[in-house]
Amino acid sequence: MWQCIEQAVEAQTGKQFSIVDKQPISGGDINLAYKISDGRNDYFVKLNDKEHVSHFESEAYALEQIKSLNLISCPEVITTGISLDKSFLVLKYIPFTPPNLTDWYKLGANLALMHKNSQHGQFGWQQDNYIGDTLQPNNWSSNWRTFFSEQRIAWQLQLLNEKSIQIGDIDHITQICHDSLLNHSVTPCLVHGDLWQGNLGFSESTAIIFDPACYYADREVDIAMTELFGCLPQEFYQAYQETYPLQPGFEQRKIIYNFYHVLNHANLFGGIYIDQARAMLSRIISLQIH
Repeated sequence: MWQCIEQAVEAQTGKQFSIVDKQPISGGDINLAYKISDGRNDYFVKLNDKEHVSHFESEAYALEQIKSLNLISCPEVITTGISLDKSFLVLKYIPFTPPNLTDWYKLGANLALMHKNSQHGQFGWQQDNYIGDTLQPNNWSSNWRTFFSEQRIAWQLQLLNEKSIQIGDIDHITQICHDSLLNHSVTPCLVHGDLWQGNLGFSESTAIIFDPACYYADREVDIAMTELFGCLPQEFYQAYQETYPLQPGFEQRKIIYNFYHVLNHANLFGGIYIDQARAMLSRIISLQIH
């Protein structure tokens, strides 16, 4: 396997590469991860089963799309590939450093610029991709309410239903989420799609975002998710609002947008996330009533 990775790096960079140092590092809940080096160049490698290669190809494609905007930093993709029994993604290794509040401010401003300068004609993405380990459908649509309620909420509910986990009537919940977005005007833009604190870092005061689940969407889905597992420092939100202010009603819509991620966690991990999904649905219904 490691020989395959060496060969893939050589083919992509045009430079001889032979691993002299290999260190396992934290790679999240889904993949194994390593830092590899030939003494001159350092790379970050994600590993998984061979069948996982489509996940890595989707991730690489999304990172390249973010990088092409030249508005916010993300890891440089080196290559993806497969060995006899494994798939891999190789990125340029980035040593992370602790941020200060100015760094968080810059991240908020840069994310706002990415949203503001990546507008698109439709909602969706060039291909289906993944949110965590879950397939994320991205069929093009000109209607945000329909796209989000059907390809995000209904999709997750159906996956739960196939596991015999009932949150409620799928059609009814889908309609509630659709109607809750009725009076919200949205321009599609590129979003990270899975933006929580574990998917961002800093290197020498430069903000880095990674592990994307990109699509063209309401920009508010990114801001909403930054609040799902505990808010980022206030400087981040201040800079975002100064650069590209959110529309009124975000505080209500973010519950619907984060409902998607809680449903996905219920699909991936079960347990308390199922109860959390039911509680969030009750809040959404309550908001609609009022």
